[in-house]
Amino acid sequence: MLIRTGRRLATYGDGYSSATHSPDAAGGGRIETGMSGTKRLYVLRHAKSSWDNPGLDDHERPLSPRGQRACAGMAEHIRTAGIAPDIVLCSTARRTRETLEGVDPPGKRSIEAELYSASTQDLLDRLHRLSDDVGSAMLIGHNPSMQMLVLRLARRGDDGPERAAVERKFPTGALATLTFECGWSELGPGSAHLTAFLTPKELGGKSGAGAAAPGHRA
Repeated sequence: MLIRTGRRLATYGDGYSSATHSPDAAGGGRIETGMSGTKRLYVLRHAKSSWDNPGLDDHERPLSPRGQRACAGMAEHIRTAGIAPDIVLCSTARRTRETLEGVDPPGKRSIEAELYSASTQDLLDRLHRLSDDVGSAMLIGHNPSMQMLVLRLARRGDDGPERAAVERKFPTGALATLTFECGWSELGPGSAHLTAFLTPKELGGKSGAGAAAPGHRA
């Protein structure tokens, strides 16, 4: 499925669509730290969506004003922190696509229908298909799969405030950062370090996190 995002689209990998984005948008380019073999995974839950139109199909729900403000705060954080994923994998849901546009990370963009209803294992299977030439990736999707993915990948020995925070709640607009030394195809339980977890509230916004209605992707 091909979705236009206002940028030149190109074919990526096994037929998924992507768009090219200048690394200058990261505010100075990518900041690489640690060993050269270290890879990074950024797990970003979509920002808060609107329930103003209860008859609207779940897939088509837009961001709420609070969600839009959360995206602006996260976009500033991404620029100042030098976060620059090589590729961004994003669900086709309107709220995830609007989160992608609002946060505006560098890197190729691949908007994929399979990520809308993906289970935790589905997300992991998708990451397994990334080439090891990819040094960092961002995943924009839905709960509960996003929260469960972070908890599955993070090493138990790294128990600390970040993991405890993720276990309590993975609110809308939150960003988890994991690092690992193995290849993408080798990612599995306990293979990564949870190095950071940031919520819109911690960025100083009043975006909050809304609960999903029964039967809907969160």
